[in-house]
Parts: sequence; C-alpha cells; structure tokens
Amino acid sequence: MTDLKGIRVRFAPSPTGELHIGSLRTTLTNYLFARKNNGTFILRIEDTDQKRFVDGAIERLIDSLAWAGMTIDEGVKIDESTGVVIEDGPCGPYIQSKRLAIYREYVQQLLDEGKAYHCFCSAERLAEMRAVQQARKEAPKYDRHCCALTTEEVQAKIDAGESHVVRFKIPEGMTSFDDMIFGHIEVNNDTLDDQVLMKSDGFPTYHLAVVVDDHLMEISHVIRATEWLASTPKHVLLYEAFGWKETMPQFCHVAPILNHNRKKLSKREGSVSVQDFRDKGYPKEAIINFIALLGWNPKTEQEIFTMDELISQFDTAKMNRAGGVFDMDRLNWISREHIKRMTIEDLYREGLPFLEQKEFFEKAKVSKHKEDFIKRLLTVEQDRLDTFVQIGEENQFFFADAVTVDKDVLRWKENTDTDTQEVLARAQTILAAVSEEDWTRENVEKILMEAAGEKRGDFLWPLRAALTGEKRSPSPFDCAWVLGKDETLERITHALTCYM
Repeated sequence: MTDLKGIRVRFAPSPTGELHIGSLRTTLTNYLFARKNNGTFILRIEDTDQKRFVDGAIERLIDSLAWAGMTIDEGVKIDESTGVVIEDGPCGPYIQSKRLAIYREYVQQLLDEGKAYHCFCSAERLAEMRAVQQARKEAPKYDRHCCALTTEEVQAKIDAGESHVVRFKIPEGMTSFDDMIFGHIEVNNDTLDDQVLMKSDGFPTYHLAVVVDDHLMEISHVIRATEWLASTPKHVLLYEAFGWKETMPQFCHVAPILNHNRKKLSKREGSVSVQDFRDKGYPKEAIINFIALLGWNPKTEQEIFTMDELISQFDTAKMNRAGGVFDMDRLNWISREHIKRMTIEDLYREGLPFLEQKEFFEKAKVSKHKEDFIKRLLTVEQDRLDTFVQIGEENQFFFADAVTVDKDVLRWKENTDTDTQEVLARAQTILAAVSEEDWTRENVEKILMEAAGEKRGDFLWPLRAALTGEKRSPSPFDCAWVLGKDETLERITHALTCYM
C-alpha cells in the first residue's frame, strides 16, 4: 500500500523551449497527486545539457504553469515584483547547473568505493565499438575497456589532461522495483549499460543528477513519462549504491499522449506546445480538463471538470497504461462546454485580448469598443464558441459602420419587393416605439415575435437581413439587442433605400 505521509513530488523539466502539452500533462499528474494528498509540489530545473539551453525558457515555463493554475509550493519561482527567477526551499538552488559541487561530491563517493570508474575512450572508439556490436546484432553497450585501468594509470591520464567521463559500474544480478501503474518490474543487470554519470564538461548526466536531487529534496513519488521507465533500473541501482534504498521514492510512469496514428505526439507534428494552444484561444480550464482525461479515467459519466473536481476525484489507480489519443474534435467540444459555463464577465476578460487583435475590431468606431457592447456580443456568441479566437469572426457585421444589402437577400421566399418593403417599414415603426429602458434581449424578442404572428419568416427574415446583410446570422432579436436601438433603426432605414 502506498504511504501517503509527507508527499513531495516534483516537475523537473529542461529549459529547452516552450512547454510541451505532454509535459503539461505530466506536470498536472504531479500537481493533482500533491493537492489530493495535501503534499508539496516542487519545480526543479534540469539544465545540465547546456547545449540545449534556451534563454527565457525558464520564465516562459513558469508563466505557462501559472496560466494553467498550478501553483508552485517550493523550488524555482518568479519574483512577482521584479519578474526575476528565484530559487527557494531547504535544498538551496533548484537549478541543477548551480549544484555542480554537490554532484561532484557524490560521484567521488562512488569512485572511492569502486562503484564508478573513469573512462577515457574517444568518441571514435565508442562509435567503432557500437558498429561492431550492431554488426553482431548485440545491444549497444560499453565494453568496460577503461574499467581495468589501475589507479596510477587513471591519475596519469588525468594529469596529462586527457578528456574523460565517469561511468557507473553496473553490479551483477537482478534489479526490481514496483511501479504504481505498471506493477512489478524486474530486469537482468547484464542488459544494462555502464551509464555515464559525469560528462567531460564537468556536468552530471540526467541519471546521476535526478537521483541525487530526488534524494536530497526528499521526493516521495517520482511521477514522470513512460520514456524513463527503461532507465529506472539504473536509478534504483544508484539508490542502492549510495545506501539510499530505504528512502527511495515510489515510481509512477505516465503513458504518453498519442497522435491519431497512435504514435507519440511529436513537436514535428505542428502545434503541440502550451503556448500554441494559448495563442489559439483555448481556455486554461479546457486544456487542463482535456489532458487530465488522456490516460486517466474517472470511472464516471462526468466529462467536464474544474480543477477542484479533478483534485477531489484523482486517483493513480484510475490511470491507464495505454496512451491517450490527442483528439482535436474532443478538445474543441470540451473547450466549448467550458466557455458555455463562463460568466460574461470572465468571458469578456479572457476574450477581449483576442478580439482586440482583429482588424475588423480595430477599424470599428469607438462605440463598438465599449464594454457593454462587447458583452452583449459575447452573450449572443457564447454558446457557439470553441475558442476565444472565434469571437466576432462569424459576425463581423456587428462592427461595420453599415452593411451592404440587396433585394435578393432581403426577400423571403416568394414575397414581392412590396411585401418586403412593407415588413421593414412596419418593423421600424414597432421598434421605434420601444424605449431605451425596455431595449432588452427578452423584451425585443417578445415584441418582434408578437408582431411576426404565425408567418414568422415573412416578418423576421427581412429584418434580420437588413441588420446583418447576411443570409445566415444570429436571430433578429439578438442582432437588434446587440446593435442597440439607434443603429438598428439606422440599418432598417438603409435597407429601405433599396426600394427608392
């Protein structure tokens, strides 16, 4: 049974670019587990591969987590007053490149105990060795050429300035561990390579740094992607080599997100970063809801979740071994459902930045930029929106100074031009009599429906076309309410000029 006392989990990304949607799902799994069990959610930056470091990536990563609603309890944060990256917590810096002295200390311990050794093999020799192994159809694996060097030979090479790495000496026997999703796993150590622990540039590899940091930071559960499942036996052996077996964290490997071909979702397939989906106008609640269901099944009929609901229902026992397929149609449906549930105030706050980027909005007169006008538009469009980017796109006529109409658009079925003209004039008279105070969505609909009688199309079609200039649009009640009394009457007047 899992011990849920003192839960400490971490998200430990490399600052190599934008946060991938798959990484966000792994982060979310850690976050939900921590919050469900009153644990601590830690952010650690693993930047030991300096060649892949991207300036500004840490700041953007933290910003993405904040946008998604995941608060960092400990580790790397942003100072809200300065915007500068800071590290906090009992373990000192949570950025690995600032912890090099710590890793060197532990590598030296393994060297002193004969559990690691220096390797001076050149890249050319290693490539030749692997080529021979592949030709023999053997798994590529270091041949321990340097393991036989004496202490004196090693020191002489170091004194001569020869480039070298430090490798872990895999012991004989079997290694086993239990995974919270995949169960009991056991491997023969003969299949494991003597992995590099310290690179020639003095930086640790992932394998060493992750074990040392997880131990020192007292991580209770390592929740990460399944791509690290094959490396876990090596990590278990390192825990044992350091004498940390009793405090070794529990492992939980999360299945990958798959594309429609059921292969791992790749950056080469287009928009897969969190920022991409933010730019496309998906609500954070929709993204969180969607990725939570990729590999996790709540075992209920519920499909739309808030963050609080996800936390209350989350259970690693309900996670799947198989990866979840990234289905855009499903994401759009979930997004639409979340937008429907938003208050108009929240929709206005979240959606306005996207509307302000539109050319038709920039060109609209000032009255169309007012908050009350935009909120009326949002009320009409809300149930039809998949994303914030779509705001106003299908109804640009609302922002036009005037619309272009012709008789063919205004005419309902077999009605004559005289019939259409009379209908518009009647509608104008009826609406002119409505006071500004009574110009509400409900009241305008009530008045127009009473005026339409049984032949609704005869009356409502020409009015709607006069207000929009389109064959398809929201109802004439919605259009009149959004436009307001004055502009509604102006557009009807303009439509009547077609018959002069």
